[in-house]
Amino acid sequence: MSTAPRHDASASRYDASAPPVLRSGDDPARRSDDPEPPPPGGVLWSLAGDVRGLLMLPAALTLQVAHPAVGAGVDEHSVFRTDPWGRGERSLRSLQLWVYGGEAAAEEGRRLRRLHRTIRGTDTRGRRYHALTPATYAWVHATGFPVYRHAARYLVRPMTGAQERTLYAEWLRVGRVLGLHDRDMPATIEEFWPYYRRMLAEEIGATAVVRELIAPVVPVPPPDRGPWPLRAVLRVLWPVLLPPLVRARAFLTAGFLPPDAREALGLDWSDAQERRLRAIGRVVRAVVPLLPERLRYLPLARRARRAHRLAAR
Repeated sequence: MSTAPRHDASASRYDASAPPVLRSGDDPARRSDDPEPPPPGGVLWSLAGDVRGLLMLPAALTLQVAHPAVGAGVDEHSVFRTDPWGRGERSLRSLQLWVYGGEAAAEEGRRLRRLHRTIRGTDTRGRRYHALTPATYAWVHATGFPVYRHAARYLVRPMTGAQERTLYAEWLRVGRVLGLHDRDMPATIEEFWPYYRRMLAEEIGATAVVRELIAPVVPVPPPDRGPWPLRAVLRVLWPVLLPPLVRARAFLTAGFLPPDAREALGLDWSDAQERRLRAIGRVVRAVVPLLPERLRYLPLARRARRAHRLAAR
């Protein structure tokens, strides 16, 4: 069912420091009408479960809520202010299922569509919106591609043209998992960039949620997940830890936004900030590949990688 550009295996090998993962055939337990998630061994297989991906996600979220309808929907219907840690955990698990969930990927896509069926209202420009309107739903998904592409330059390494094409083809497959039709997304990477630039010029803006996400001072409750002793310590230290953490989040969010998106949102970015971001990237690129797999990959990704290696043997 895929109309995405074909690519060879060598083009999709992006993270050379990752353990080799062999491909396998289709999952026989998959429903015949379910769209297939991205293949093992591809670009997303390396990126989405790597802990470096956690640093990229705030920029993608910010670009999503810069859309007037998405910003209004999150502002009115999301619990990101009252339950930021729970919301973040659920969103991260959902993203991991799209790539590593196997037959559970399509079910997660159906769950998300059910969740968004009742989300509607008036956007930040006074227009009626529905969360599952194809143009709106497609933008939420589309933002991941330019952010992954840009942030990887700092945290992993720049992608080749072939790897960018592979990433986009895999991102289209994720879109199908989420319920997008092929007509809802640009079919090729050449068609994507005019669409993306048009969205930046005509739709995207600094909504109230965007301003909140990039603000250097935001009230955030202490984490309510994890072992009780750790939560107790964090609760005591939170007034000291919160200010630098929020400033770091704001800095990395702006830094990992593509420059044209940053400009569309009216965000300043100095040469000094760019040098600081590059320095952080050099440290991350040096340290993360040395970590053992249990620390380098998120749990769902780690289990999927291990299961795939065992099945291939």
